[in-house]
Amino acid sequence: MAAIRLFISTGEVSGDLQGSLLIAALFRQAKQLGLELEILALGGDRMAAAGAKLLANTIGISSIGIWEALPYVWPTWRLQQKIARQIRETSLDAAILIDYIGPNIGWGGRLPKSHPNIPIFYYIAPQEWVWSFGEGKTTQLVNFSDRIFAIFPGEATYYRDRGAAVSFVGHPLIDQLQDRPDRAKARAQLGLQEQERAIALYPASRPQELKFLLPTVLAAAQQLNAELPNLRFFVPLSQEKFRTTIEEAARELNLPLQIVSGETTALVQAAADLAIAKSGTVNLELGLQGIPQVVVYRVGAVTAWIARHILRFSIPFMSPVNLVDMEAIVPELLQDEANPDRIAAEAKAILLDPDRQAAIQAGYQRMRQSLGEPGVCDRAAQEILTAALQQKQVLSRER
Repeated sequence: MAAIRLFISTGEVSGDLQGSLLIAALFRQAKQLGLELEILALGGDRMAAAGAKLLANTIGISSIGIWEALPYVWPTWRLQQKIARQIRETSLDAAILIDYIGPNIGWGGRLPKSHPNIPIFYYIAPQEWVWSFGEGKTTQLVNFSDRIFAIFPGEATYYRDRGAAVSFVGHPLIDQLQDRPDRAKARAQLGLQEQERAIALYPASRPQELKFLLPTVLAAAQQLNAELPNLRFFVPLSQEKFRTTIEEAARELNLPLQIVSGETTALVQAAADLAIAKSGTVNLELGLQGIPQVVVYRVGAVTAWIARHILRFSIPFMSPVNLVDMEAIVPELLQDEANPDRIAAEAKAILLDPDRQAAIQAGYQRMRQSLGEPGVCDRAAQEILTAALQQKQVLSRER
C-alpha cells in the first residue's frame, strides 16, 4: 500500500508546538501499525523537525487584533492561494487543522471541493467558546469537520452542543510533563545561587507584541529589580529574530537579563520562581510546572476601542490557565491595567506572600485534573490514522 498522506495546517508559535507534538505521535502510531506516512504541512520549524514536509512557514504571518492583523491579510491570502493550487494536485488521505481560525476556515471550505470524502479533523479548535462574535464561524467549522479533538472541557461541551462530533482528548502539554527537567538540576545548570530568585519574562510570540508588550514587561522587571534583592531575569525566546530587539530594549533600561533559546528555555521554566507572561499557551506550560505567574496582554488603542465600543467585546478570562475551569487562578492584567506599576505590584505580592503562592498551586492542581490523562497526542493520532487508512482502502476498492 502506498504511504498514508496527511495535510496539516496551522500558524503561530503555539500552533507549531502543538503540531510538532501531534506529528511525532502520528509517526509513532504509524510505525506500530506498519504504515508508511507522509505529512505535508503549513507550520514552522518545530513541525519540520518532527518530520513534516513544510510547504510554507506560517509562523511569521500571524497577529491578534483588528488593526494589527491588516498587514498580514494579503500575505496570508496569497500564500493560501499558492498552497491551494499545490494541494489540489496532490492526493490526500486526511486533513488536520490546528487552531489558526481565519486561514483554517478557508481550508475547511476548499478541501471538500478538491478532495471529496477525505476526513477533516479539527485539532485544538479556535476558542469560539470563549470569545466568539457570533455563531457564523462556529457553524462553518462544525459543518466541515468530521471530528473535533477538544483539549478543554468547555471546548468539548460548546462544540458538542452545536452538533459536532467531538472527542475530548485532553491537553497535549500533559504529555510533556513527563520530560520536564528537575528543578534543582535546572537551577544548577543556570548558575542560580540558593538565595537567588529566577524571574522568567515572556513578552512576545508575535511581532506586534514586541511593540505593545515588551516595553511594559521590561519596565515592570526594572521596578522589581530596584525593589527586591537577588533577582535574576531570563527571557526565553519564542522566535530567534526577536533577540536583537529585546537586547536593545533591555540595554536602554539598564536591565540585566539573560536571553535564552533552544533547550535552555525548558531549564528556565523548571527553575523559575515567577513568570511575567503574555497570554497564550505558555501560561499552561508554566501552570503545569507549578510556576506562579502574572498574565498580561495589550493590543493597539484602535483595536481596543473598536472591541469595547462597537463589538461590545467581553470575555470571562484571557489566560488558558484561568479558562480551563473558569477560575481566577492567576492574575490577568489586560490593556490599561497592563502597566509597569500594576504588573510589578502583582509580581511582588506573589513573591512575598507564601499564602498567595499556595493558593496558586492549589488552583494549578485543580486545573491539572481537568486536562485529562497522558497519551493525548497518541489518542488523537490513532483516530486520525484509522480514518485515513479506511479512506485509502475505500478509494483502492473503487479503483
